Order: sequence, then C-alpha cells, then structure tokens
Amino acid sequence: MPRFSVIVPVYQVQDYLAECLDSVLGQGGPDLELIAVDDRSPDGCGAMLDEAAAADPRVTVLHLPENVGLGRARNAGLEVATGDYVVFLDSDDTLTPGLLESIDERLAATGDPDVLVYDYARTYADGRITRAASAHVFGAASPDVFDLAARPDLLDLLQVVWNKAYRRDFITGQRLVFPAGYYEDTPWTYPALLAAKTITLLDRVGVHYRQRQEGGNILATASRKHFDVFAQYDLVFAFLDGRPDLDRWRPVVYGRMLHHLNTVVAKPGRVPPGDRREYFRRAAEHCARLRPAGYRPPAGVDGVRTELLSHGRYGAYQAVRALAKARRLVKR
Repeated sequence: MPRFSVIVPVYQVQDYLAECLDSVLGQGGPDLELIAVDDRSPDGCGAMLDEAAAADPRVTVLHLPENVGLGRARNAGLEVATGDYVVFLDSDDTLTPGLLESIDERLAATGDPDVLVYDYARTYADGRITRAASAHVFGAASPDVFDLAARPDLLDLLQVVWNKAYRRDFITGQRLVFPAGYYEDTPWTYPALLAAKTITLLDRVGVHYRQRQEGGNILATASRKHFDVFAQYDLVFAFLDGRPDLDRWRPVVYGRMLHHLNTVVAKPGRVPPGDRREYFRRAAEHCARLRPAGYRPPAGVDGVRTELLSHGRYGAYQAVRALAKARRLVKR
C-alpha cells in the first residue's frame, strides 16, 4: 500500500501534461501511486499517459469511455486509489519539489490527521511566481492539530480540493464524492473541513497553480454553466441538514456562499450579460430558502453588495458598483 495516491484528471492539457506528471513522479520520500484519469481527452493526452505508465509502474491510467467532467473523473480515480492519503492535482498544475516528503513528515509528527492543508502559488507565462494571499493564514500561531472551531479562518481560504492531503479512510467514512458541473470543489471542501476532527497545516507552497492564457480556464468563460454554483451550495447545506451537530456553522457557510455568489457574478466574462438578471433572481430565491437565523452581513461595500444580491436587487447592485468605480477614479 503506497503512502500517497495522487489523482490527476486529464483533459486537453497536452502542452502542460508532461510537466505535471514529472512533478509527481520526481517526488522523493514515501511511496506513491499516480492515478491519471483520461477524461476522454481529444488530443494526445491519452497516448502520453500510456507512455508514462509503460515507463513507470507507479502510474495507473484510466481511460473513461466518455467525457464526464472534472469532478466525476476524480471520483473514478478515487475508486481505485489504495494510498493512506489522497492528493488531488489538476493536470495543468505542478507539485513543488519535495512536497510529499514534507507532507509525510508533518503527518507523522501530528498523528496522521484527517486533513492536511498547504499553500499554493500562482505561476505566469512570463515566469513570475506569486504566493497566494493566504500566506498569513499558514504563518499564524496555531495548535499542531485542531478542528475547524480552533481555526475558522480556514474557511476564508480559496475552497479548492488541490491544496490538501486527505486520509483515505476519512474520505470513505464521510462518503465524500464530487458532483458534476462547475464549482465541483465546493460540496467537497466544506464538508471535509467541517467534519474533520483533526486538521494540521503545512506552511509551504505545495502547488504551482498555472494562470493560463485567455480561454484556458473554463471558469473564466462566459456560460450558463456558472448557474451550477447554486446546486453545489444546495449540496453543502444538505450535508449540514444531516449533521445537526454542525448547525453553528450555518451562518458562516452562508456568508461564504454569498461571497462566492458575488464573485461569480462580479467577475467579468462569467455570467453572460443577458443572463445576469436571471442570476440575481435565482440568487434571491436561493438565499431566501437557505438564510439562517443569526446571520449578519459584513460591514462595508462588500456587505452592501452581497445583501443586494441576496435580495435580487440587480439595479441597485449595478448602481453601487458604478459608484465604487467612480470613487476609485476620483482617488486616482
């Protein structure tokens, strides 16, 4: 049984795949298995994966009969994973050298907790590498092992699946799976952090998160698929419905959801212009159904925006955005 199962879903990344695979297979330290899931990629990725498997027995390749999307491709990898811990990596990103060895040392020192969280850096085509703005979270004073109540600021991090190592028995015990659609990390990361009894941090950059050129990131592409975010948060709150012991987290998760809904509609090029009013209507219906007792919106402009969004006030929201833009111009 390997110490780590590294699951890499693969789709249309022929230009980046070799670097991704090398970053995993070049890791020193503990035993690993690399499970590469060819999500019916139409380019040469499938052949590249087969070549890698022929050259290295640690590589297992799954060729899916049809394209199922990122989340379900990860599920396919999970079904055959055998490692003590599972690490996810997107196929256009890379692990930093020595990461798995550092993770293994931290896990051993902290009694093999449910979840270990590490940081990431953005990398750019011009060679720049910029650590995420979350560095202060990892540098803050913290117990070696804790649950979320001791470090609720972990919910302020970018809620992605690929900056963590998960004990596989914990994944199985919590029945964690990825849904279909955009924002598939959301119904995984929130339940994982909320349910984990033991969490530890590793204060180092573990992933280089590639910032691809225009068109390389599906989340930056205008599409009605961004409406999937509502269904993903329905899954998060369905999880909370089954865990009354976690009710105290409802206002916190609701606030993070509002922030996320606002990010989706505020980022240019995501929700098509003709669908923005509908997005606001859906947000109002969604928030009216899920808004918990005791929730208080944050102060400032962000709080105003999220409240307007949660009540479907599209015109007022646009006016606040225009005012904020005008104030920035005046200051400049």
